[in-house]
Amino acid sequence: MRLVSRASTLKIQEERKVNLTDAELFETPFVFMNGHNDFVLTEAQLENVRKYLSHGGFFFGSGCCTNPNFPKAWRREFSRIFAGEKVKAIPYDHLIYRSFYKIERVRCLNEARDIQLEGLFYQGNLVAVMCEDGLCCAFSASNSCNEGKGVSPDDGQKLTLNIAVYALTH
Repeated sequence: MRLVSRASTLKIQEERKVNLTDAELFETPFVFMNGHNDFVLTEAQLENVRKYLSHGGFFFGSGCCTNPNFPKAWRREFSRIFAGEKVKAIPYDHLIYRSFYKIERVRCLNEARDIQLEGLFYQGNLVAVMCEDGLCCAFSASNSCNEGKGVSPDDGQKLTLNIAVYALTH
């Protein structure tokens, strides 16, 4: 929230924790979810998230500390939300990579590969984004917990701002 408020003219009201089954979920246009661990969404959570995303809500997920358990679970669980829709890589020509900063490529700090955002689409619209490479660690902890892995702090802030601007303007 502070990053978006500092770097853009978007008005951010407040941060609050919401349970995926609560009606309060529908009071926010943007949900951020991060973690280290595997998780399974209940049928009630799936139904509420399905309704939330199909009515204009947006989800941003990030694995913490480049731990592979959370991204693996996020892919599996978010691929259950809409019949026939699976989480897939978002190509660099997608608008999300130029919604605020123009990002042509993000290199991984510890491997010879590009960082790739992944997303869930509903009726052709991007409704959820996930970065497995500890994006939240990059933008909020200056990559101290990633120990030189994943996304650089500068790239992490740019990607995060692009995701937030995209989510709040589409």
